[in-house]
Amino acid sequence: QVQLVESGGGLVQAGGSLRLSCAASGGTFSKYAMGWFRQGSGKEREFVAAISWRGVTTSYADSVKGRFTISRDNAENMAYLQMNSLKPEDTAVYYCAADTSTIHTIVVRREECNVWGQGTQVTVSS
Repeated sequence: QVQLVESGGGLVQAGGSLRLSCAASGGTFSKYAMGWFRQGSGKEREFVAAISWRGVTTSYADSVKGRFTISRDNAENMAYLQMNSLKPEDTAVYYCAADTSTIHTIVVRREECNVWGQGTQVTVSS
């Protein structure tokens, strides 16, 4: 059974940076497309960034393009989200997600992911 655990969230001032980590266990991480999603208070969970199983292909939401970078280390079963130039509107719970069915090359929609982490809170103060 695949499990995902996020870490690295916290409180940061606008313009600052955070690096989120997602540790995977219980499966073959290197075969899974991975994604980051976020959910602000009172909002729907939305796509942030995604990376293919080999890390060759990435995709970003327009709202984070140029500021966030997704990466992965298959040898360490880890995925990362480097967030720079943070804005108050980036405040949300951030979730790591995977497609363990290996159907999708890259996951940009919630329904394409079948395993989710518990989330980590990111708060950006103005």
